[in-house]
Amino acid sequence: MSVKRLSATLLALLMLLIGIVPSLAQPSDAELTTLIDALAPGSYSDREAAIAALVATGDTRVSPILNTLSEGNLYVVESTGRVVYVERQGDNYATTDPLTGADLGEVGRRDAEKVRVNNNLRRVIRSAIGQMTLLSDNPATRRAATQSIMRDADPVNLPLLDEALAAETDPGIKTLMQTARAFIVLQDPAASIEEREAAAPVVAKSGDSSAITVLRGALANAPDALKADIQASLDGLSRDAAAWGAVQNVWYGISLGSVLLLAAIGLAITFGVMGVINMAHGEMVMLGAYTTFMTQALIRQYAPGLAEYSLAVALPAAFLFTALVGIAIERGVIRWLYGRPLETLLATWGISLILQQSVRTIFGPTNQMVSNPSWMSGSVAFYGLSITWNRFWIVMFAIAVFLMLLMILNRTPLGLQMRAVTQNRRMASAMGIRTPMVDALTFGLGSGIAGLAGVALSQIDNVSPNLGQGYIIDSFMVVVFGGVGNLWGTLVGALTLGVANKFLEPYAGAVLGKILILVMIILFIQRRPRGLFALKGRAIEQ
Repeated sequence: MSVKRLSATLLALLMLLIGIVPSLAQPSDAELTTLIDALAPGSYSDREAAIAALVATGDTRVSPILNTLSEGNLYVVESTGRVVYVERQGDNYATTDPLTGADLGEVGRRDAEKVRVNNNLRRVIRSAIGQMTLLSDNPATRRAATQSIMRDADPVNLPLLDEALAAETDPGIKTLMQTARAFIVLQDPAASIEEREAAAPVVAKSGDSSAITVLRGALANAPDALKADIQASLDGLSRDAAAWGAVQNVWYGISLGSVLLLAAIGLAITFGVMGVINMAHGEMVMLGAYTTFMTQALIRQYAPGLAEYSLAVALPAAFLFTALVGIAIERGVIRWLYGRPLETLLATWGISLILQQSVRTIFGPTNQMVSNPSWMSGSVAFYGLSITWNRFWIVMFAIAVFLMLLMILNRTPLGLQMRAVTQNRRMASAMGIRTPMVDALTFGLGSGIAGLAGVALSQIDNVSPNLGQGYIIDSFMVVVFGGVGNLWGTLVGALTLGVANKFLEPYAGAVLGKILILVMIILFIQRRPRGLFALKGRAIEQ
């Protein structure tokens, strides 16, 4: 063991000499392989020396190897000391050369061991990768390297960063490099007061999420002559953060409001046209979500190449299925209960329990997973505003559904008949409108839109038998607040309640925030019983 330890130490010293006095010639593959194999033996400090030697070679193939090491997926074959990539093959590992990709054969799983890393070594690796990629020809690589260096803020990287700054031609990347330099200088005790004084406003102006933390840390360790400047930068950044926090809350409110709009807009139609208190409306949302789950499962099984487009298939499928279920409920139960709102409430509540239990029996009580397509995954940051793509597309989808419904109500015969029945049912019947058919189609349309809401909610919420229960009360609040049967009132009501809820939550909590919203709606209805936008018509005015 002592001989092995001595050999590792000598090799580490040799590698340090290679890093200090680099060879005039590019190292050969055999020499690089020797340096890579040196990543396994010895202590963490020996591995750090091996990383430094690999970086000093300047070979672009080193970067992915170090990245694999950082992820903990680099192995060493104990019998030969070779560092390799592995892939599990039954009870063995198939090994490949990390430098050339050549097949090195199979070894037993007990014959290969992971090359161990710790958090400090991962930081060293991130810095090393940043050093290797900061002068890359690829702008995206340079940007990622600069962000890595800014995250580590190691003063050792300042000379390399200055060199990259002098050579950089992309204005955006150059600004990012200047910001990274300011991050390092502000946290470097060896930097002069003048340098840190100039760096503080650059850090504050960056808008980076860690800027406040960096400024606070610098303020705690800064000399008295510098504290006033850092405090001024910190105060300005805190004001900007508060302003962007308010904008972020508005976005969260719009996102929540779009979900409420999708869930409530179908209810606004059925409640407005037929006067039916439909407690099973949430279950239509739930059925739409399960239709999405089934569509995605069938496509994965029979046409996996189309999995990315499963939502495009799920949308019409969910609309048609929930619309047919809604028509069946209206024709089978609700048409016998018109004019008796309490009975419709109890009947639809019973239907909701039946639908929940049916889904629970078929699919089980546990949550089902519906995956997001690639274009709905991830997020984008804009200064202090973070927008997730799934929420963004749901907002766009809610707007599209709202416009589509407006077109149906204002540009189609069915819409004209629905508006006539809403304003005066008896007069519409006397004019030859088949009100039973209008009732069935209206209920089907409202249920179909609830199914579309379920498709959207499957991308941001758990698909479970209780999915609809979380939105039925909020949907009724939106409809009553906005004005029964009025689509514009439903839109304004959903967005108003969504934004108000997101601004109340940080101060009152989620539960108390909802209670306060409910109390405010009750007080509002006392002043305006018909909501924000009341429909006009003889039947309503009587």
